[in-house]
Amino acid sequence: MQRTFLLSQLTCALAALSLTSIAGAAGLDRSGQPSEDFSSSGTIAYMSAYHISPDISGVESNGDKIGDLGEEYEGYGYGVKTNINDKFSVGVFYDQPFGAAVLFEGDNSLTNINAVDDDRKRTSANVKSDNFTGLLGVNLGANNNFKIYGGPVLQKIEANVKINSKNRKLLAVDGYDLNIAKNDAYGYMIGAAYVKPEIGLKAAITYRSEIEHDANYAESMPFIKTLPLALGLKDADTKEKELTTPKSVNIDFQTGLNKTTLLTAKARWVPWSDFKITPPLLNENGIALQGNAVDQVNLLQYSDDSYMLEVGLGKRLTPKLAVSGSVGWDSGAGNPVSPLGPTEGYYSVGLGAKYNLTPEWAVSAGAKYLMLGDAEGLLAASGTQIGKFEDNDAYLFGMKLSYASK
Repeated sequence: MQRTFLLSQLTCALAALSLTSIAGAAGLDRSGQPSEDFSSSGTIAYMSAYHISPDISGVESNGDKIGDLGEEYEGYGYGVKTNINDKFSVGVFYDQPFGAAVLFEGDNSLTNINAVDDDRKRTSANVKSDNFTGLLGVNLGANNNFKIYGGPVLQKIEANVKINSKNRKLLAVDGYDLNIAKNDAYGYMIGAAYVKPEIGLKAAITYRSEIEHDANYAESMPFIKTLPLALGLKDADTKEKELTTPKSVNIDFQTGLNKTTLLTAKARWVPWSDFKITPPLLNENGIALQGNAVDQVNLLQYSDDSYMLEVGLGKRLTPKLAVSGSVGWDSGAGNPVSPLGPTEGYYSVGLGAKYNLTPEWAVSAGAKYLMLGDAEGLLAASGTQIGKFEDNDAYLFGMKLSYASK
């Protein structure tokens, strides 16, 4: 017996959970990539938003507590995709793929409560990004079951990092300030999908390229002013240097189990072990201060690639109402980790619901709990152990307004 599915009534129920499946994951990952929406059939349009509330704290080796350093933040996305004819489709999507928001306050190794200037008492990091993706898809096969798609990606990224410390081991980076002005760079996305709407089947794999930015690094290192002039080191400088955001591969799968139930699965790989931020002034001064004992001084780096898996189940309860649940796992990007993001992966559980306002328009909402992995904080710039971060978690909430028609 053939099974018929109104996929828009089920996939949107899982969509709100998808908004939060990446946020707070390994490295600087936040939103993943919009491949899942483009590989859907028919015309779609959406606006989405999520909010994450992390609770991250730790303990230094001397027993001092590091208070809650995870800053709450929001993310947004939107997209539209439509068919030109039965062979070609086009789409435009916006997401915020990378980001960070942490703030160290109180009395610990990454604060300096004795500083006169309030701005010199705390350590903070903020990274923001924007992606604009244009995709063209081509349907193949007698029944248009196969689709290949691809297109350009415009990426904008900016960052600000301030490091302050009373720890003698971190004296060289006390007062360090970095600003990376917003800049543009281009990459691409390509993918392929197989769909069989009559049984709710869809399988897609999508690759997003790494993107090389010519970033403008504006840095200052006040500590250099206290050293003998004979060293010839600069205490402030602005230089252009490459910053490369990592490539990624997403796999999306779904299949109908019966007329009202949909099973989904997602997987993602990001080679964070290839990623690093090496500000020119910090690197040059760091090498000189360590007597050329090191070849490079990085502000941020990761030791492992990251892997993410998530399985979800959607159930249509009435013609207008559908609910969903999911469980997930993220490997993290290695341990020790940067104190500017001191967690190693997570386990997650989520719930979502979707209500059709009309046959085409729907609103979805989802919530997710993340049990964050324990990690040891290591400041790469100095090789100094900061502390252990254990028993931390985060809550995520997402909403999505969507339109879907065949």
